[in-house]
Amino acid sequence: MSADEVAKAFTQHYYQMKDTNVDGLAGLYQDSSMLTFESNQVQGGAAIVAKYKSVGPVQHTVKSMDVQPSNNPNAMLIFVTGTIKIGGDNPLHFCEMFQLCSTGPGQYYVHNDIFRLNYGL
Repeated sequence: MSADEVAKAFTQHYYQMKDTNVDGLAGLYQDSSMLTFESNQVQGGAAIVAKYKSVGPVQHTVKSMDVQPSNNPNAMLIFVTGTIKIGGDNPLHFCEMFQLCSTGPGQYYVHNDIFRLNYGL
């Protein structure tokens, strides 16, 4: 699979899980994974899932996705923009960046995840 194909498949799977089964995200992270959520950092899959669960029910609509290879041939960067509804409220704009690292052929985990709401757009 090309980086673009991996990124598209990951993005679709990730936001489906985030919207319907946050606990299902745990398998996408490792103990070394780091999330920066609105300037707050948490590390490790369990802590990341707990942070996302604390936000409450969400619904994402992805508007764009870009991917670049990393300087490591076993990693890639994915940048996503879209809207998010939190608890059924009006949608807000968001952006999220992931660094996926390979653990084997066709297998990746999220090493870095940066999430930011975009106000005033």
